[in-house]
Amino acid sequence: MSKQILTIVANPAISTTLGVPVGFWAAELIHPYDAFTKAGCYVVIASPKGGKVEFDSFSDPRDASGYSQDDTLSLEYINQPEFMQLLENTPAIADLNIEDFDAIVVCGGQSPMFTFRQDIALAQLFVDFYQTGKPTAALCHGTCLLLETKLPTGEYLIEGKTITGFANSEEDYADQVVGQQVMPFRIETEAKKLGANFVTKEAFSPHAVSDRNLITGQQQNSGAATAKLVLEALGVNA
Repeated sequence: MSKQILTIVANPAISTTLGVPVGFWAAELIHPYDAFTKAGCYVVIASPKGGKVEFDSFSDPRDASGYSQDDTLSLEYINQPEFMQLLENTPAIADLNIEDFDAIVVCGGQSPMFTFRQDIALAQLFVDFYQTGKPTAALCHGTCLLLETKLPTGEYLIEGKTITGFANSEEDYADQVVGQQVMPFRIETEAKKLGANFVTKEAFSPHAVSDRNLITGQQQNSGAATAKLVLEALGVNA
């Protein structure tokens, strides 16, 4: 029987720093989705509130900015109506039974930075799943969820653990390109305050790490690397 993997993407939101609509990052769903399905896994795409979800505009290869124009894999999936239909009405996490899944992956993008930290239900789902011992992953800005996840003992899940996520060097680059502060806080800075061993590679290079069953990916170019660690943890050949 194929492994079932739950991917969680953010619902649309408005950036409080830039005042523009934000969503999830296309590559952070599509690249892991591609790796999982090609390995024979069944993937469910859900969101905290359910309903229609949308790409961050800069992550869409069709966007006029051209920022992600080289992301040919995402463009391939965007041109598949059956895949895009999955984004029209995602199930809400409250309507899912985590016991049905063998792994979860929380994707990033800009919206998580404005919605995930106050989402108590999402944090609890992540902790509950982590405690099953199954692969529990977060990617890029989706790792901001780890700043709120506490174990039943009251300690932060990431205390003393080796993790990665969107790096300060990458936030510096984004702020420089936009000309102002893009994100309301920095994951690397806050995670280190909570006692995490936060490790990064060169800005925007693929990088993912695992600490027991906790798996994290650095940024949008790390989706495939994150998926590889999840598949290895599941004992599935990529």
